[in-house]
Order: sequence, then C-alpha cells, then structure tokens
Amino acid sequence: MVSISVKARVRPDGALRLEVPTGLPETDVDVLVVVQAVGEGKSSSPETTRYWPEGFFEETSGCLSDDPLTRHPQGNYEVREKII
Repeated sequence: MVSISVKARVRPDGALRLEVPTGLPETDVDVLVVVQAVGEGKSSSPETTRYWPEGFFEETSGCLSDDPLTRHPQGNYEVREKII
C-alpha cells in the first residue's frame, strides 16, 4: 500500500483533477480519496499543525484538580532469570 499526500485546488466548476505518480507498475488499484477544505487564512502544513491549538492550555489547565489521580500499590518487583 502506498500513502500519498497531495495539495490541489478545486476548479471553478467544483471538479478536482488529480494526477498522482505512484511508482507502481501498470495495474488496477483501489483508490481512497479524502477531501478536506483548508480553512481560510489557515494552513495544514506541518509547521502549523505541530503546535497546541489556540486556547488549549486555558481550557484544560486544572481539569484534574477536583479528582486527583491515585497510584495504587504496584506489588513486588518480579525477579527474572538473567539472559546470557
């Protein structure tokens, strides 16, 4: 299976034309196309998607303060044979 990411522009008539080199020999293939609009003024490039979303820390800060996590006793450490 080959995964290929391509940026393209929809034509005024609403059609999207794709020509994607796959490096595969001539054969029949199954193709899955997912079309997602890029928001105006936003980019889906790795430079902008690797950061936390705007307001993330304000929305999630202190979300566990009312119900703190508890770590229960873990028991005894298992002694294993040495690997030679």
